[in-house]
Amino acid sequence: MRQAVTKIRPASGFSHFLHLFFIVSLPLLMYVLVRINLAPLAILLVVLSKWRMFAVRPRHWLAYIRANSVDIMVGASIVIFMAQTTSNIWQLIWAFVYVLWLLIIKPGTSLFSVSMQALLAQVAGLMAVYMAWGGSPLYVLVLATWLICYVSARHFFASFDEPYTRFLSNLWGYFGATLAWVLSHWLLYYNIVAQPTLLLTVIGFGLATMYYLEQTDRLTPLLRKQFVFIMVAIVTVVLVFSDWGDKVV
Repeated sequence: MRQAVTKIRPASGFSHFLHLFFIVSLPLLMYVLVRINLAPLAILLVVLSKWRMFAVRPRHWLAYIRANSVDIMVGASIVIFMAQTTSNIWQLIWAFVYVLWLLIIKPGTSLFSVSMQALLAQVAGLMAVYMAWGGSPLYVLVLATWLICYVSARHFFASFDEPYTRFLSNLWGYFGATLAWVLSHWLLYYNIVAQPTLLLTVIGFGLATMYYLEQTDRLTPLLRKQFVFIMVAIVTVVLVFSDWGDKVV
């Protein structure tokens, strides 16, 4: 049985206004820190915003860190996106995107909301890693890809009370790491999106959607064939028509 998660959040009045103020202040502070070239401090601010993780006994820290890992990953990715552009407008847009995450996407507790959180976290995390550290040693990219895929998968499967959550999460993390190890030898970019990010997003979205539909009794044999065909077609097009050289596509 899925455990109910109780979130204490003021619903109205001054406390509600203060709660919203603190939420909106975080992206604005991140924006200011990035503007003055203190992006690492902005990432630290994201972690410190989760201070309640450490307000419990140390033996519970790992569980709380795991529960908040997706939120931290998205926040850190937003900081990296801000730092990778010198455009004031784009930095403000990313700050606004993070506000939407904090106010609309993150609070969701339905199966669909949690699934979207996991998908968006994986996409953001992979884009940030390959955008900022695409030229890093191979083991860095492989480990980072494994961690992002594992954390996202665990967040996804945990909402379904999947008895094999740990196994499936490790399997997806291993697949992501393997794909990163193979493709990072010829790391290609489609504008700002690295090839491992694109392929893991397509495959992950297809598999997650089929799993979601199966768990909600809406997956028909025809839909399954359509999703598999689309995934295979996209992956084939990407692999066949890529220019396999050491350059940005």
